[in-house]
Amino acid sequence: MKLNLKLLLLLSLLAPASFAEDDKRQKLDFPQMMQQHMLANMRDHLLALHEIQTLMAAADYDKAAEVAEQRLGLSSLDNHGAAHMASMMPKEMQDIGTGMHKAASQFAVTVVDAGASGDLKRALGDLSKVTQQCIACHSAYRLY
Repeated sequence: MKLNLKLLLLLSLLAPASFAEDDKRQKLDFPQMMQQHMLANMRDHLLALHEIQTLMAAADYDKAAEVAEQRLGLSSLDNHGAAHMASMMPKEMQDIGTGMHKAASQFAVTVVDAGASGDLKRALGDLSKVTQQCIACHSAYRLY
């Protein structure tokens, strides 16, 4: 039993290095300061998605729309320094990012409509289009 535990611990320590070597995603060659800025933006995007889901669960659709538009949608581009960031991104990554911001703005519209109609299906579908762009980007690119 102790041998199995030691072996498992050893493998878990070696696994991250192995995964990094096998990672086929395109590594982005951004300056350190830009990497930190991008990571901060992505953490805020994740937090915004969490807040949106929490607000939807509380049936506060107008506030969910506001968070989506101001923190993820097209209105958020200046706050995130998107023009400066995009200039260093591959074109395909820029397209994914633009798709995410557009999808978030579309979701902001449909979640307000859902509040009026009570039908969340379209809003949830549009929210999944936002996270679909996150998945596409994280599946194709890496910072480290």
